[in-house]
Amino acid sequence: MINIRERMEHYRIAGLSLVAIDKGKISSTGHFGVLEAGTDKKVNEHTVFNACSISKFLTSILVMKLVEQGMVDLDEDVNKKLVSWKIPDNPLTKHKKVTLRNLLCHQSGIVDPEGSFMELQSFNTIPSMVEILNGTTPYCPTTIEVTYEPETEFHYSDAGFCLIQLLLEDITQKPFSHLMDNFIFKPLSMTNSTFSTSLLTSNLDHFACGHDQNGEVIPGKYSIYPYLAACGIWTTPSDLTKLLLDIMDAIKGQSKIDITSKQVQELFRQQGCKEWTGLGVFLESADDKFEFSSLGWGVGFQCMLVAYPYLEQGIVMMTNTDTGMHQMKGIMGEIYHSLY
Repeated sequence: MINIRERMEHYRIAGLSLVAIDKGKISSTGHFGVLEAGTDKKVNEHTVFNACSISKFLTSILVMKLVEQGMVDLDEDVNKKLVSWKIPDNPLTKHKKVTLRNLLCHQSGIVDPEGSFMELQSFNTIPSMVEILNGTTPYCPTTIEVTYEPETEFHYSDAGFCLIQLLLEDITQKPFSHLMDNFIFKPLSMTNSTFSTSLLTSNLDHFACGHDQNGEVIPGKYSIYPYLAACGIWTTPSDLTKLLLDIMDAIKGQSKIDITSKQVQELFRQQGCKEWTGLGVFLESADDKFEFSSLGWGVGFQCMLVAYPYLEQGIVMMTNTDTGMHQMKGIMGEIYHSLY
């Protein structure tokens, strides 16, 4: 592997944590740097990072769990079960309705408004999902609607995952964070993972502060997002590795969260108009290697999860620094290419 400490200095990375998997087992771990620049609080296996959009991978697994229980249908019009808010009908939804499948693979016809889905600006006023979708908050300045026919184009969408969150909460009458705890975190003992907008009431000793590309601590130290299903997870590489290993076990029919081999194959199946889009993940195939990935990039943090589920290999990497460049062009890309 490359000299990680030297590359961290090069990219001005404050802290980095990683876990690699080989042959269905943890093959190596590494924890480098500090939780906060200018302190001696060292990153360790319990250090919690903001994994931002890796949330979408977990949301897709939660959806598959509820599909298995008959609570939701991937191909049903979501408006049939949405209660708190409905997608406005218009000529583009006349022939094709928006489904969970469309939302999970970013092909619902919804495009995020420019400048939307930023981090929380004030912890005193946390907007509701309905307020966000109605376009009455700074986080999403216009009402969410379908602007092209579902399944005809790909547009990466946080709004789509806000709709998924609302749908699951409407159907189950439980907060999204409780569903994650009950269906995924508790069965897998993911004790360092949380979907929460109230971190500031938590014990933050293990939480990494975010840093900008100059290595400076971001204002407020922690970037919180009020859209949990889209980008709300705080977690560790070790915890995400537990989930990755369970997905690999599911292929052999041995999942602790009782996700089936058929459901895993559905997650990894090419969806809609793009061959590289699965359900909540991105796909790549070359020869005998099938790869899926999930990337997290938010204010002060960058993370990356890549796996070859059928070869039982993978890696989870997290940093508490936003380098301003794509993960594959920075330190995580260098580590990934040194291994695969």
